[in-house]
Amino acid sequence: MKITIVAGARPNFIKIAPIIQAIEKKQHEGVSISYRLVHTGQHYDKSLSDTFFEELNIPLPNSNLEVKSGSQSVQTAAIMIAFEQELLQNSCDLVLVVGDVNSTMACAIVAKKLNIKVAHVEAGIRSGDMTMPEEINRIVTDSISDYYFTTSLWANENLLKYGISKEKIHFVGNVMIDTLYQNINRIKKPVFWDEYQLEFENYIIFTLHRPSNVDDEQSLQQLLLGIDALDSDKKVIFPVHPRTKAILGEKKLNFKNIICVEPQGYLAFMYLINNSFAVITDSGGISEETTVLGIPCFTMRENTERPETQLIGTNTLVGIGIEKLTQIYSSFLKNGKRESGIPELWDGKTSERIIDILLHQN
Repeated sequence: MKITIVAGARPNFIKIAPIIQAIEKKQHEGVSISYRLVHTGQHYDKSLSDTFFEELNIPLPNSNLEVKSGSQSVQTAAIMIAFEQELLQNSCDLVLVVGDVNSTMACAIVAKKLNIKVAHVEAGIRSGDMTMPEEINRIVTDSISDYYFTTSLWANENLLKYGISKEKIHFVGNVMIDTLYQNINRIKKPVFWDEYQLEFENYIIFTLHRPSNVDDEQSLQQLLLGIDALDSDKKVIFPVHPRTKAILGEKKLNFKNIICVEPQGYLAFMYLINNSFAVITDSGGISEETTVLGIPCFTMRENTERPETQLIGTNTLVGIGIEKLTQIYSSFLKNGKRESGIPELWDGKTSERIIDILLHQN
């Protein structure tokens, strides 16, 4: 069985790492299975790409399409054109895509046009928000896939509502959590830990990258000033995403508590989260990691495609304005952490389940 694995952006790298390990484990057992890793180049900043390959022991890609940035349509089209040539020159039995980035949708379409089966890892998640490019990518990818690997029973229900055959849906758990468990003993202090006198639970982690939160420069500045004043007793570590950095430009904002740092590699970032007092983010993936680590997470969005992080885990939706966040955070300071748990099958064995299913059904 020959599988082409597609990765294009930071969350993808975290998700493919354990899948590759599961395939290599089968190879060592004598199973006839191979993979070809294709990096679309959607994230081309070293801090968002190369570092993850190095830290997570992901082999160098067999091919890098090097599409880089562009508008949604320009980037998607560039990926499709390049990936078509990749598949024509390197045949496979299956294309495996993960998550919901442009690379996910673009490569799924190309594969199906060439009559190659598609497996979608993290299928079925839905926010209901069609203004999110990721939501469109999810719906399109899920409309044409052959194997649907889900993180929750909520995702299963979403796929059934869309008319997907029950036999094609496989509830397997969360590959991001496989990576977390495999690397939790390898996490390491960031280089600035001592410089900023960071200690266990004396800081908050803050990340921001979604267009709704960062595209308007004035609103972004006001939000940052509000975050800075949120908790006078806690530093705020803010790894600045390249997109956010470009919007802020050269402006120097005077912060009391926010400390701006470069984007972090996986091991340093997980160390920061694992030792933090709380996390404020607009990332869906981070809310999954905080759920497993038991860290309170406040997500600056109006909706989530990962309801299990709210209903079972540590995640709380706080909208996109500072007012509701301030109110909810104040209540959290007063009442402390709420009870939470870890969703079903988030046990570090998801990737093995995926490969077993593919081998038995192919």
